[in-house]
Amino acid sequence: MTEKKRLEKEIALDAGPEQVWHAVSTAEGFSTWFVPHYSDDDGNIVGDFGSGNESTGVLVEQDPGRRIVFASENDGAQETLEFIVEGRDESTTVLRLIQSGDLGEDWQIEQHSRGWDMFFHNLREYLAGFAGQPVTNILALNMTSMRSAEVWETFHRELGITADAKVGDKVTATTPEGLPPIDGVIDLKGQGMLGIRSENGLHRFGGEGADTWGMVNVVHYYYGVDIDRDEATRAWQAWLDRLFPAAT
Repeated sequence: MTEKKRLEKEIALDAGPEQVWHAVSTAEGFSTWFVPHYSDDDGNIVGDFGSGNESTGVLVEQDPGRRIVFASENDGAQETLEFIVEGRDESTTVLRLIQSGDLGEDWQIEQHSRGWDMFFHNLREYLAGFAGQPVTNILALNMTSMRSAEVWETFHRELGITADAKVGDKVTATTPEGLPPIDGVIDLKGQGMLGIRSENGLHRFGGEGADTWGMVNVVHYYYGVDIDRDEATRAWQAWLDRLFPAAT
């Protein structure tokens, strides 16, 4: 029998509980800080993780405004995500996450933990600077046989951002041909992640190569601007495919 495991995360947010509840209980809310989500015909919330990888969250419990639990199954692995929203006052909320089920080996749980740290950081940035604005998600993913050091040497070279750049530095990232460069400030750095906050959104470049998952990805959140999602997604996917040959 597979051992059930549990991961817990917590974040304090400068936002009211109603805003946080919307972010963790609706497809529109999840899309602003997690990955693109939509509601299917059965009322389930489906997350699009790129390259045809989707995960369906089935609502199993909720106490509206306070607690919600989703169940999912991927490749036979079952897990639940529980979000608990605790409003401290009208402008401060604590959000707790409990992820439990077939979470894999310890190193996989560590990767889940790092992922949630990034996504919760996204939520904080969204609520602080872009709250209430509609989002357009751009997501591209590839699997590579490159090791971590080569992955990041490639990212830094192609983006035109030096390896010693740090959080708070202003940067201009080179983008695929036909897309405008990204002008902004580094707001995430390290543990397989580089993040830039621009005037119009959040831009994430991630991957640890074959050292762990073998995955590299690009995720953009554009808030309140008109952008051709399909065209931009194709451009970033082609960029990843060229730079990081698929694992064989």
